[in-house]
Amino acid sequence: MYAIVDIAGQQMKVQEGQEVFVHRLQAEKGDQVSFDQVLLVDRDGDVSIGTPVLEAAGVTASVVDHVQGDKVIVFKKKRRKGYKVKNGHRQQFTKIKIESISI
Repeated sequence: MYAIVDIAGQQMKVQEGQEVFVHRLQAEKGDQVSFDQVLLVDRDGDVSIGTPVLEAAGVTASVVDHVQGDKVIVFKKKRRKGYKVKNGHRQQFTKIKIESISI
């Protein structure tokens, strides 16, 4: 059984017991979070598609940890002008574990 759910602006395919990295959520480590923006649910071939979301469906998850992604280097240069700028960025993520998918 899997579901396609909208989490923090991203659509993700999730299954029960799966651990997923999503954009930083406003929840503490160990908290239970629920998502009601379920777009599709597949129960062993029985597919339910929302228009645009399924009304009675929901996904519950628990927050495992807050982590940072890999560093991305942003380098800008204009040739022959002596202009160089180097910046780095690390995205903030929340690791969640999908507990249940309900319909």
